Amino acid sequence: MEKLAKISNFVGNTFAIWVLLFAALAFYSPKTFTWIAPYIVPLLGIVMFGMGLTLSVNDFKEVLKRPKEVLIGVVVQFLIMPLLAFLLAHYLPVSREVALGIILVGCCPGGTASNVMTYLAKGDTALSVAVTSVSTILAPILTPSLILLLAGKWLSVSAASLFWSIVKVVLVPIILGLIAQSLFRKQVKACAQMLPLVSVIAIVAIVAAVVGQNQQAIAKSGIAIFLIVVAHNGLGLLLGYWFAKLFRLSLPKQKAISIEVGMQNSGLGAALATAHFSPLAAVPSAIFSVWHNISGPIVATYFRKKDEKHEADKPTIPA
Repeated sequence: MEKLAKISNFVGNTFAIWVLLFAALAFYSPKTFTWIAPYIVPLLGIVMFGMGLTLSVNDFKEVLKRPKEVLIGVVVQFLIMPLLAFLLAHYLPVSREVALGIILVGCCPGGTASNVMTYLAKGDTALSVAVTSVSTILAPILTPSLILLLAGKWLSVSAASLFWSIVKVVLVPIILGLIAQSLFRKQVKACAQMLPLVSVIAIVAIVAAVVGQNQQAIAKSGIAIFLIVVAHNGLGLLLGYWFAKLFRLSLPKQKAISIEVGMQNSGLGAALATAHFSPLAAVPSAIFSVWHNISGPIVATYFRKKDEKHEADKPTIPA
C-alpha cells in the first residue's frame, strides 16, 4: 500500500507530463484511444466522486466564515471566463462547433487542480477549496443557463438536458462521495492517497479519447484552437487577480482567486460536448486540460518566487 501511495503521489505531482504524453500518443495513434470515448461521462463521474471523498464539513463552514470572499470568487469565476469565451468565439474565425466548445469550457466551474496550484503558490488554499466547492454545486444551474445565453446563436442548446447531465455527472457523484466519507471514514482515509492516481488516469483517458476522436480536425486547426485556449486561460488568470485586487483582498486571496478563475473543470466541458453536441466541440476542453496543467504550475511557481523575494527583501530587525 505504501509503494502504491508513493506512485500515486508521483503521478499526481507530474500530472501535466502524463496529460501531454497521452495527448501526443492519441494524436499519433488515434485508434488506440478512441474506444474510451463512450466512457468519458462515467470517467468524469469517478473524478467527481473522488472530489466528494476529499471534501469535509469544514470546507462548507469556510463559506459561512467568509461569505463575501467566496461570493467574489464564484461571481468572478462565472463572469470572467464565460464572457472571455464569448468574445474569443465571436470575434475569431472558428467553426460553430469550436465556438460552442470554447463557450462550453468557459461556462464550467473551476477545476479541482486549482486547489493544488493555490497551495503551491502559497495562496489561500481554504478559500480556493470553498470557491471550487460552491461553483461546482452551482454548476447544474449556472453552466446550462450561461451556455444557453451565450451559445444559442451557434447551435440549439437544451438547457434542461444539460442541467440533468451535470446533476448526474457532477452533483450526484459528489454527494455519494460525501456520504461514503461520512459512513466509511477510516476506509476512505486509508484510500485517500490513491485518489490522485485515479483522478489522473481518468482525466488523461478523457483527454486522450477526445484527441483520438478529433485527430484530423486537430491537425487542421489545432494551433488556432491552442492559441485561443492560451489566451482564454491567461486572461482568466490575469483578470481574476485584478478583480481580487480591486476588492482589496489580501495577496494570498488574490492568488487563490486568480488561479481559481483561470483553471476550469475542462473534463466537464469535454463530457458535455461529447454527450450533447459533437466530438469537435470537445476539443477546446481537451486542449484546455493539457494547457492549464502547464500554465498552472508556472503561475504557482511565479507567485511563490515573488513571495520568497519579498521575504528576502524585508529589512532584518537587529536583536
